[in-house]
Amino acid sequence: MFDLKEYATRRAQALKSLKGAIGLIFAGEDTAGLEEKWRAHPHFFYLTGIVDEPGAILLLDPNHPVEDRRAILFLRPLNPELEKWDGFRAEISSALKEKYGFKVISRTNYLPRFLSEAARRAKRFACLHPLAAHTAPVSPDLELFRKLTERIPGSSIEDRSELMAQMRAGKSASEVDLIQRAIDITAQGYDAVLKILRPGLTEFDVQTLLEHSYKQGGARGTLYGTIVGGGFNATVLHYRANDQPLNDGDLVCIDSAASFGEYSADITRTFPVNGKFTKRQREIYDVVLKAEEAAIAAVKPGVAILEIDKVARDIIEKAGFGDWFIHGIGHHLGIEVHDITPIENDGRLKPGAVITIEPGIYVPQEKIGIRIEDDVLVTKSGAKNLSAKIPKMAAEIEKIMAARERRV
Repeated sequence: MFDLKEYATRRAQALKSLKGAIGLIFAGEDTAGLEEKWRAHPHFFYLTGIVDEPGAILLLDPNHPVEDRRAILFLRPLNPELEKWDGFRAEISSALKEKYGFKVISRTNYLPRFLSEAARRAKRFACLHPLAAHTAPVSPDLELFRKLTERIPGSSIEDRSELMAQMRAGKSASEVDLIQRAIDITAQGYDAVLKILRPGLTEFDVQTLLEHSYKQGGARGTLYGTIVGGGFNATVLHYRANDQPLNDGDLVCIDSAASFGEYSADITRTFPVNGKFTKRQREIYDVVLKAEEAAIAAVKPGVAILEIDKVARDIIEKAGFGDWFIHGIGHHLGIEVHDITPIENDGRLKPGAVITIEPGIYVPQEKIGIRIEDDVLVTKSGAKNLSAKIPKMAAEIEKIMAARERRV
């Protein structure tokens, strides 16, 4: 995705931050089969850039006496019979090391030997994967480290899960470029929808047009399921059926975005199906838009997302719609749509963070659901709306849709 030096720099930063403790990052097993594309664990991708090695493991051993062995990539053993079905894989060679940017690559069946040696030397193990709730299985690194502590007297396990959250929260220029590319592709899809949206189409027609436009623009797909909710369906936050007709007089809430280079956009717009907001729809729409613009204006380094939420919520509550704003103002965005959120310092934003701002008002009894969402980069002094060119002003939307009628 980027120059391999960027991934190497990230690994070097992680190694330094571990302060002598051993870390493991698991790519994850491929359990999707033919149902969907496998994705590496975001931490693994972030530190390696590798997208097609299920079962791989990254060993971080900061105090190894040989510098080249402080970050070792372990790949599954070759399986020629299986690979006839799933694709042939390369042998370990200088070419593979150059491709992945590692000085040392081994197979996972050798991990116990390498890890035992590192563990006896360090006797400190750092959990880097997100910690699980008590109702879920423990993280893979914690599971393995527990076994090691039973075998190595005097060893200990540390919670360092915040390290990767902090690293991933501040996007590099290369990451921002990929997110911007995903947003620009997404903008083409929304432009196409505005040009054809009218009563008689179905929610699925809109979904199909959006996703086709993304692929025409260079995206491989989306990282989350497209939401196209017309009328009452617009009041359902994660509506996914997308199988109903779009009716005259209704609004349609569209939450959809392209992904590019493993990074995602996340955009929502709400349009009048017939091209014209009713007085009531416009009243509520303008409240949501005012709240969104105020929240974007509040974004700057050192501010917590909860503080930004309050800015938008105060506006919506003052307008009398507080009970109908039923979710938070936004979230971090990146390799994951809901990207990992640091908890240190109350999750206060730092330059390079990309977040969504997405207030909404949902009034089921009036069949009105309105959400407006943009992707915002935190700069050194404030914020930049990366998706500003996607129309959201009511008058602009109506003007574009009126031009659609003249073309028919």
